[in-house]
Amino acid sequence: MHPSSVLTQQPDALHTWVFTPVVTTLMVVATVLYVYGVVRARRAGTAWPLTRVVAWFVAMALLVFAVNSVMAELAKHLFWAHMLVHLVLITVIPMFLVLAEPIRLLATATGETGNRRVRAFLGNRVVRLVTSPVVGLPLYAFALISTHLTGFQDLALENPWLKQLEYAGYFVIGWIFMLPLIGNELCGPTKLSHPLRFASFLLAMGPDTLVGVTLMMTTSELAPGYSASRAGWGPTGLEDQAAAGAIMWFGGDGLMMILLLVVAFQWITAEATGKRGGGMGTWLDSARRGTLMGDGDSDVDVDDDDDEAALAAYNARLREMNRGR
Repeated sequence: MHPSSVLTQQPDALHTWVFTPVVTTLMVVATVLYVYGVVRARRAGTAWPLTRVVAWFVAMALLVFAVNSVMAELAKHLFWAHMLVHLVLITVIPMFLVLAEPIRLLATATGETGNRRVRAFLGNRVVRLVTSPVVGLPLYAFALISTHLTGFQDLALENPWLKQLEYAGYFVIGWIFMLPLIGNELCGPTKLSHPLRFASFLLAMGPDTLVGVTLMMTTSELAPGYSASRAGWGPTGLEDQAAAGAIMWFGGDGLMMILLLVVAFQWITAEATGKRGGGMGTWLDSARRGTLMGDGDSDVDVDDDDDEAALAAYNARLREMNRGR
């Protein structure tokens, strides 16, 4: 650790501000585009819910908290602060971002042509694979384990660009993981059934627990760079590491438990009202129908919860195939 990077006193929460020009610019541009999309959607006659707009601004506020507030400075010197920022970036912000439904807004605000293009993009086989738990869940587990139970943290403290890359990776991986599991942005064959959503969140608790318990129980510092970066303040290295483990274990599993309860409630409600989506076969059947109906560029708008609409779309696809022959 370079002597100039050692902090001799704890940062002041009211006067410490970390300026990130690239992230701030991206946030402002994205927010302007989102608000413009909402205006266009409402002018076109689509009532865009206020809850989605609120979700977007909550996500942006949490992003400021994670990368611009005093927490961003503390995360350079305290393992527990880094872990708190980590959870916000990989779980909480992506959750609100998915609830804001920017992809659906893009499809709505760009008219019929834009809607067809967005559906075609979402129907692409590669996109369907990337936005599925088959990819999202292993990425989530890899991000947690590789950046906390190896020497990565010390390396990131010595190389600020690597720390920025780490945070960006948390954000992207969290969004990929959350995208198919909450909200309704992904339709057609990428829409998961409630059992698969429930199982995905349940499995995600595994890496949270592994990392948290390991950090709490290990008797040597896995990231000594944190204690070396501060002089005369803060907890000892092992105390700091144990606190980081507790945040990961209880905080990470707690967030997943809340999402599990939400999915369980939706599952029970769907079963009680007789809607499809409660069984494992629903997602597999939707994937089969999605393959038969093409990659989303059909003019037929498919709702997986509507058997008659799905049958009509299937028959239309067959007619198109026969005409092609």
